[in-house]
Amino acid sequence: MSKIGKTKAVEARASLRKYVPTTKRMTLETLKQMLAQYKMVYIKPNVGMFGNGVIRVEQAESGKAEEKEKEKEQLFSYQSGVTVRKFKTFEEMYASISRVTKSRPYLAQKGIHLLKYRGNRFDLRVMVQKTPLQTWETTGIIGRVAHPSKIVTNFHNGGTLKSVETLLHSYLPASQRKGYIKKLRTLGVQIANAMNARYKGVKEIGVDVALDHDLHPWVLEVNTSPDPFIFRRLTDKRIFAKIRRYSRSYSRL
Repeated sequence: MSKIGKTKAVEARASLRKYVPTTKRMTLETLKQMLAQYKMVYIKPNVGMFGNGVIRVEQAESGKAEEKEKEKEQLFSYQSGVTVRKFKTFEEMYASISRVTKSRPYLAQKGIHLLKYRGNRFDLRVMVQKTPLQTWETTGIIGRVAHPSKIVTNFHNGGTLKSVETLLHSYLPASQRKGYIKKLRTLGVQIANAMNARYKGVKEIGVDVALDHDLHPWVLEVNTSPDPFIFRRLTDKRIFAKIRRYSRSYSRL
């Protein structure tokens, strides 16, 4: 399934649109317009896994034109892997990006400034599965902390796994964390229902959720073949046990 198709499936539910960052097929014009509007944009292959091929593109504030030193600044940049490249014009940068993406279809997505854990960005993976009774249930939530020099949080790309409670500790008091996590669980089920309306054979999804500084959740991506084994890293072993039991009920594991 393509990323744009899954995004449209979620956006088909009016109640979920506020959780989906602007996502468009990447062209010179769409990237230029989105950069001007958001200043940071992530571009990613329309089909891909584990964060491979994801690029962060940024446009710096230009400053006052009359200041000669400002005019010399490199205003555009992108990071792919651990490499950062800087450019004075958008056209120069886009030409360089095109040599990386080649002819593969890419998407441009509004950049979300992620919350951080000990100085490193993190997001959440929300696991949602069909139960043996054929209802949807959020069976696990795990945090993924990015490697200090990388832009993606994926465990398979150098990220570190942490419990959601640990990551939210600095942002919410204990009295509010439980309720907030419950809302994330509910959001996961709502997204699963939206996906199931378009893709009837889906049995499980992994929702990548970014949290901004207002703790608003943003659905970055929906994975239809999520890795269940990352949940083995959690201290609470009951979580992976349930994920495995549900997966076996529809013969995935």
